[in-house]
Amino acid sequence: RFALHAMLGSGPSYKAALMLSLVGEPRDYVHVNLRAGEQKTPDYLAKNRYGQVPVLEDRELGLFICQSSVILEHVAERTGKMLGASTAERLRSREWMFWEADRLMKGIFRPRSVNRGFMKLSEDTMAHYKAEGAAGLELVNAHLAGRDFLVGAAPTFADVDLYGVIFFAGEAGHDLTALTHLHAWKARIESLPGYGLPGEVQDAPPAA
Repeated sequence: RFALHAMLGSGPSYKAALMLSLVGEPRDYVHVNLRAGEQKTPDYLAKNRYGQVPVLEDRELGLFICQSSVILEHVAERTGKMLGASTAERLRSREWMFWEADRLMKGIFRPRSVNRGFMKLSEDTMAHYKAEGAAGLELVNAHLAGRDFLVGAAPTFADVDLYGVIFFAGEAGHDLTALTHLHAWKARIESLPGYGLPGEVQDAPPAA
């Protein structure tokens, strides 16, 4: 019932692909070549008005859903998995996702883009984002003290959302060595059935 329009190497695409894999949901995978500008074509913009990846196509509902955090919660709703054990847990999961988008993602994805040569920032701006990312990682680490997962006793879509950002922290230049609670949480996510690295849960792009 699902098709994922995404690109290998995209952090938000990895979030969506990982979520589908963790809940055991089969999907078709449609490679979107960002470097060739496929995300700006009229056909793609009809699916995602923002010209970004990923897009989840829910064929049963006839919907194209964009924004990775929305995709994660939608998959949890549709499958009844990783949704949280109560209304309170679902709301707390949403809180973490909105916080991640506001306070953590830019501090990891933007330095990562600079380090990979996709973006240029001044030294001051780079330092700002690195500091913001480091503060966010430390907050998550402190929250996870005495907890197995972000919300409740089992993983929710919020864990997938934050993991899909924190996975790339090393590429952004962040040292996670001292963040022991975060390390333990990452290991728990990575031991879940269906877990895979980006190249395992996302199809490789077609040969040139």
